[in-house]
This record gives sequence, C-alpha cells and structure tokens, in this order.
Amino acid sequence: MKGVELYGRVRYAVQIEGLSHREAARRFGVDPRTVAKMMVFSVPPGYRRDAPPKRPKLDPFVGIIDQIIADDKTRPAKQRHTSKRVFERLRDEHGYAGGLTIVKDYVLGCRQRQREVFVPLRHDAGHAQADFGEALAVIGGVERKVHFFAMDLPHSDAGFVQAYPAETTEAFCDGHVAAFAFFGKVPASILYDNTKIAVARILGDGRRQRTRVFNELQSHYLFADRFGRPGKGNDKGKVEGLVGLIRRNYLVPIPHAVSIAALNEGLLMACRRRLGDRLRGHAETIGERLLRDLAAFHDLPSAPYDACEKQAGRVSSLSLVRYRGTDYSVPTAYGHREVLVRGYIHEVVISCGADIIARHVRSYEREDFVFDPLHYLALLERKIGALDQAAPLAGWELPEAFATLRRLLEARMGKQGKREFVQVLRLMEVFPVDEVAAGVRTAIDRGVIGFDAVKHLVLCRIERRPPRLDMTVYPYLPRASVATTSARTYLELLTGVAS
Repeated sequence: MKGVELYGRVRYAVQIEGLSHREAARRFGVDPRTVAKMMVFSVPPGYRRDAPPKRPKLDPFVGIIDQIIADDKTRPAKQRHTSKRVFERLRDEHGYAGGLTIVKDYVLGCRQRQREVFVPLRHDAGHAQADFGEALAVIGGVERKVHFFAMDLPHSDAGFVQAYPAETTEAFCDGHVAAFAFFGKVPASILYDNTKIAVARILGDGRRQRTRVFNELQSHYLFADRFGRPGKGNDKGKVEGLVGLIRRNYLVPIPHAVSIAALNEGLLMACRRRLGDRLRGHAETIGERLLRDLAAFHDLPSAPYDACEKQAGRVSSLSLVRYRGTDYSVPTAYGHREVLVRGYIHEVVISCGADIIARHVRSYEREDFVFDPLHYLALLERKIGALDQAAPLAGWELPEAFATLRRLLEARMGKQGKREFVQVLRLMEVFPVDEVAAGVRTAIDRGVIGFDAVKHLVLCRIERRPPRLDMTVYPYLPRASVATTSARTYLELLTGVAS
C-alpha cells in the first residue's frame, strides 16, 4: 500500500507542477492507474470491497442461524445459544462441514446489528427518578443483604440513598419521605419502573392502575408520576447509574455498622460530600446545579406521610395477629376481634377501633412469633395451671428478685402463691419494671411476701412516701419471731441432749 507521503508528492507533481499522469507514473515508479486513484483520494483509501465476501460453506445455513437467534429473544437470558452451541447444532442437526470461527463471526455481527440504539436525552430541572438496589452489609456483626432506596435528580445528578432490611411497601414510602426531607422539597415528577408496590396492574392501553398506598403517597406530596416501559431499565438510566455508583463506591468495601440507622448515617454523609463534585461535561458542581432543581420543586406539606403499610387482620384464639408471615401478640381481651395492622420499618402497631392495643419491634424472620408477656398475664391469672408452659413467658428476662418471690409464694401458699405471683407481674402493666422490681426486693427484705405488700411498696416508691405496713391487715402473712441464739442451745443441738 502506498503511503500518505507518496500520495502528497504525486498529487503535488500533477496538480501544481502540471505533470501528466503518465509522466508522474514514470517519475515515481507507479502505475498510471494508481496515479489516477491518487488524484481522487488525498490519503490512501484502504481496501474496498465491490461485493460482500462469498461464504460457500456458511451461506446455505445463514437462515437457520438467523432463526435460532430470533427464537432466543423469547428465552431467558441465561438460556440462550452461545456461538459454540449454534455451531454444534449446525454440525449435528444440519450437516454443516465448515469451521467454528466463521460461525462465531457471523453470530457476533448479527447480535451487534440487533443491539438497541438510544437517543441522547436532555433533562430539565425539577424531575426525579427512583429505584431500589441491593448489596451486602455487616449489621451488628452479621453479614446480610440490605435493600437501598435511591432517588436521582437527572438535571443536577444529585442523589439520595437509604438502606432498609427489605424491599417492602413501607420501605418504599419511608424512602420517599426521607428523600423529600433530605432535599427539603418535592420534585415535580418522579419516574419509576413498574414495581408492584406502585403499580397494581398495567391495563391493555398501557395505562397503570396504581396501588392504594401509592395513591395515598402521591396525594400527600402532590408529585406527578411517570413509568418506564416494562423490562426497559434504560428508560430510567440516571437512577440505574446512581444505584451502580452507590454499590461500587459507598458500599465497597462491605460496610460494617451496628445498625441499619448507623449505616444510613454514613450513606447520607456520602450523598452530601458528592454535592461538591464536578462531573465531566459540566462547569458547575452538583450542588450548584441542584439549586436549579430545587427552584423547580414545590414545598413539603406541613406533616410527613405516615410511611407504613395498612392491613386488616383478625386476632386468633391464641391472641395473635399475623402480618407478613410473623405472628404478633395482643392483649387476650381482644381475642377474635377485627384489628388494623400498621407495618413500619422498625415496628408493628396494632389498633382496634381508635385504640392502639399493641406495639412490637418489627421482625423480618419468616414464621416468627413476637410476644409481649404482659399481654397474657390476665389470662394466666385465671388459667394458672398454664404458667410453667406459657410460651409468651419463655425467655422473659426479669430481675432475680422475681424468681425469689415466686419460690417463697409457692412454698407458703401453693397454687394460690402462683396466682399471687402473676398478680405481682401484672403490676408491670401499669408501673415501670424497675419500680416493681424495687418493690419486690423491699418486700423480700421486710419479710412481707404477698401481692398487697408489693403493690403498697411500689406505690410508696412512686408517691415518695414511707411505707406503712399494718400486719393486722394481712392475717394470712406469717409472723416472724427472731430470738438471739445462745451457745448452750447450739451445743444441745449438736449433742442432741436437752438439759
């Protein structure tokens, strides 16, 4: 191939010096036809085909390959043909006698031609995109999967992230509440994928039927919603990029935190630091461009949305209410009643009518039981025989004084002693555990072993008055008479001989 320098010399000789093509060919030792080509191209044009290359061995099988690749579009991504598998099928099923390389080149070219091409988009201020991602983190010394809610503002590239134990309705709502609080305003519109948390159903004409919770959230904050095409994550490419950035930068190496709340503090600090970054193609920092976004946002409502999932339920005969596979206890007085369960990120609140009847720490374990022992004490007082086998009391950690009190009550009063012990436990339905425990210890020290005495001592502590126990009011309590032991009596006990 002739070089660019020779092209330049030949073109100069012909166009500037006036040589003919034949004279230039003799001077530079090239063919006159080459001189003619040099006058058409200022640089060597390279090899040019007049027609596609012939593939006598492969061409009869091209239609079969095209059909295999077309069928693969409807198959799972991990179950599609590789180039090698296409070659093996051509060889074994259709008698192909050619090599593997030419098949691989054809399949590669075919798939490249089928890849989607996108239109560059501009992003006006005031809009957002939201999505969930997942990653590993060590929480409280245990490695676990966390799901993080991410919100991206495409105009400014400002981002927000918050981690949650699971991708649930309440996490979706709480993520919005936290994001709006972080930015201090509400975006004009938010773009989502077709998550079931927000979209109950896609209708035949493409319209979305929203879920009740999403409608409530949208009505509270008054933002417009937009949804991408099903299965097309590139429709919200900005937040997809933010999810990847969070996973690669904020969560590498795997973070260690004492709790999800502590992890979120670190993630929010990373989001604030990023506001000072200047991205490629922009003269301003993210924080400076964020000001234009915020100018197009609207103000927050006077109160945040109650970020929870509401679900109707019924109390079982075991005084349990099931929420997301876990059973939570309520007071036995509400057995078989209709209740409303509100599931928050970190707690479950159960109401009957206008009254809140139970609060529990949220459990994300499957088929778990979450008991409050106090819920069952009223029933145990009547069914005292179930005391030792009561599952809600198993693992209930109480001060040692309670175990001592129970031994003394049962030793002196038998079955009635068990019932009085449950009555003492029921004091914790009204008074703090520490106050009741202090009353129990004082009762043991004074030798007044009974429910009435413990209750009196607890009330005296709370009312800050000295106790006045009149033993004549408690005729069933034993009288204790303590005398000084003499040495002579002690020796008589040792020898067994009375004087």
